[in-house]
Amino acid sequence: MINGILLTKKIRLTMSGILNSSIGRKIAMALSALFLIFFLIIHLAVNITSLFSADVFNDLSHFMGTNPLVQFGLQPVLIFGVVFHFVMGFVLEIKNKKAVGTISYKKNNGAANSTWMSRNMIYSGLAILAFIVLHFIDFWIPELNTKYVVGDMTGLHNGEFRYFHELVEKFHSPLRVAAYVAAFILLALHLMHGFTSAFQSLGMTASRKKFLKNFGLGYSIIIPLGFIIIALFHHFNH
Repeated sequence: MINGILLTKKIRLTMSGILNSSIGRKIAMALSALFLIFFLIIHLAVNITSLFSADVFNDLSHFMGTNPLVQFGLQPVLIFGVVFHFVMGFVLEIKNKKAVGTISYKKNNGAANSTWMSRNMIYSGLAILAFIVLHFIDFWIPELNTKYVVGDMTGLHNGEFRYFHELVEKFHSPLRVAAYVAAFILLALHLMHGFTSAFQSLGMTASRKKFLKNFGLGYSIIIPLGFIIIALFHHFNH
């Protein structure tokens, strides 16, 4: 018991030490970013099936929504990853601004040394965070209410799976679709810098910098574009 307590304290101290260092915070930020990048692939893979088969989308959605491992194992990790990534992003932004404030420059031309996106990651991040809140209101919170408040785990409505119908209904409003499209454009811009930045923080771009840059660019375009296509498809085919 004593050894277990000591080990727990040691782990906490180690984590605290990592997050209190500039390098440690950047590595933690990078790891959370890569985790969310991987999640986006899975999320898109499930949602893209709605373009081809309502039945497949319903089956996948029901499995993801009722599987205990997904619901009580992976879902809490995902929520923690999202919160951690944004909190760490804000912390890094504040630390960077304080660090810049302590240095006196005769002339600083930020645009000459960095891209517009790299200098405004905090703003695109805030916009994406607002979108995530909207996404939770649209899908996640109603799903939790149906399953755990109402107590209906069947996923059925009038004898049929409700997931595809709910998805299509959410994209009926042109304002909501416009918000989704704008959010994913911002996500694309965010990823264009964030993807390579994550690998740089992990020290993995030295030998394969060009490949990772091109791969990151492709990912940053294809993944958000996939979500945009889904929203527009269901809106115009409503």
